[in-house]
Amino acid sequence: MSIRRPYVAGAFYPGDMKRLIQSIEECYLHKLGPGKLPILGNKNRTIIALVCPHAAYMYSGPVAAHSYLALSEESAPETAIILCPNHTGLGSAISIMGKGVWETPLGKINIDESLAQTISQKSNLIKNDISAHIYEHSIEVQLPFLQHLYQNNIKLIPICMGYQDLDISTELGKVLAESTKNKNVIIIASTDLNHQESQQISIQKDKIVLECIKDMDEKRLQNEVKKNRITMCGYGPVSAALVAAKILGANKTEILSHQTSGDITGDLDAVVGYAAATITRMVQ
Repeated sequence: MSIRRPYVAGAFYPGDMKRLIQSIEECYLHKLGPGKLPILGNKNRTIIALVCPHAAYMYSGPVAAHSYLALSEESAPETAIILCPNHTGLGSAISIMGKGVWETPLGKINIDESLAQTISQKSNLIKNDISAHIYEHSIEVQLPFLQHLYQNNIKLIPICMGYQDLDISTELGKVLAESTKNKNVIIIASTDLNHQESQQISIQKDKIVLECIKDMDEKRLQNEVKKNRITMCGYGPVSAALVAAKILGANKTEILSHQTSGDITGDLDAVVGYAAATITRMVQ
């Protein structure tokens, strides 16, 4: 059985179980976090997709906690499909790990092998390719938040996007929607926003991105990222999540939090932007 071992434990988040749980709870209670710990609810699921950042917890964890708190208030998903950009250059255009488990200091999460097979068979672009995932952090950092909520009672489908253009994002989004219709899943788009410019410039660029997400307009998002040279690393995962969510009935996006690394460190010369959002199906 393939086991994807933690790669950034001890760097992006604590490598010890007790300290990791403490770190996650501090993210929820942080002044930039939602201000309370999650309590699992049983409201009917309206959230189809989340947008979450993927930096080290000390930087983006309080923002990510906003998305996971919102998710916790509704009935639990059975499977999390996590879409991420490819930071390493390894793997295929779209790389899915279709079998095995992912491990963190909080335990092991099984891959939803049946659903992964369904997804991978619907597009020639999607390849079963573990190489893209071995050293990639942007899915891994989401898992402890999910385990903190659901222990290991949730399954995983990890998808890493080496190519993020509109055509590929749209195809992936359509495949996800077709594969998950009538299934209890949550789609998570893992992304940070603009990188390594001043606080003032980054906030301006981030606002452009967030307006596109709020308007659920993946085409405009892709155009604005290119036109304005916005160094958002996961515009493809967000685009694919928007495409899938709209097909599945989503009609509202809420930006829950937007901060930068400068809000944590005080260094405003070169910051990275982080945002949390829900994409939901609301009754008209």
